[in-house]
Amino acid sequence: MSQPDRRLTLIRDGVAARVLEGVVAADRYLDPTARQCAVTAAAIRKTPAPDAEQEDQLLFGEVFDMLLEEGGFSFGQARRDGYVGWVETAALHSPIEAATHRVHALRTYGFSRPDIKSRPIGLYTMNALVTVEAREGRFVKAVGSGWFIEAHLAPVGLALATDPATVAEKFLGAVYQWGGRESLGLDCSGLIQQALTACGRACPRDTDMQQAGLGTPIQDDHPRRGDLVFWKGHVAMMLDETRMIHANAHHMAVAIEPLADAIVRIRNNGGGEPTAYRRP
Repeated sequence: MSQPDRRLTLIRDGVAARVLEGVVAADRYLDPTARQCAVTAAAIRKTPAPDAEQEDQLLFGEVFDMLLEEGGFSFGQARRDGYVGWVETAALHSPIEAATHRVHALRTYGFSRPDIKSRPIGLYTMNALVTVEAREGRFVKAVGSGWFIEAHLAPVGLALATDPATVAEKFLGAVYQWGGRESLGLDCSGLIQQALTACGRACPRDTDMQQAGLGTPIQDDHPRRGDLVFWKGHVAMMLDETRMIHANAHHMAVAIEPLADAIVRIRNNGGGEPTAYRRP
């Protein structure tokens, strides 16, 4: 059997998800248990420790298929894109609720009452999922959460955004956060995933996955708005033929800069030349 990608393969210490039987070798195969993210954002970590590297994030309402528990952490797989890792068990709950809406605004508060003067109970980022159970005026009540301004939500399956570059621009100035997907902090591939997801388009999580699986290759001489430029371990989205937007550790933020300047800077810092241009 071929070596599986640990980021996408639900196996740990000889225990694997039952759907992998015959695909990967394991001592036991189990059916994962569906859990749901119950906090505004939860880290998916590389190992079961609170200070372990964050490789991804779950947003509120996203489903996590749990295989094992260990020391206050759950090992499982994000149903959104198949990413595997460890999430603090306290950040998850069951049974899961079928989402009816997702956050369409860059970020929005959930309030304790249907009143903008009431106590905010959390700040929810774009593409978080909620299940609406009641309405009052301009507010809707979400299961397991608070009252939201309905205009900040969109029904699941309805993509109100059509231009991923416009979505990416909403994150301008957000702090760079390794493994992040939330509006207050995210990384380069997280920005691309959030922008495409908001437009109703599936997107893998990491840059190598995006380079391998998104769209079609293009020439580098005439990029257009929405095209992607890849380096080893990095990705940016073009805003026009000359400018790009990306979450990056140089600015420690989501920033816009000329593609030509970025190519020179990344080369001079040892990051090499662009590895691909793709049109998603």
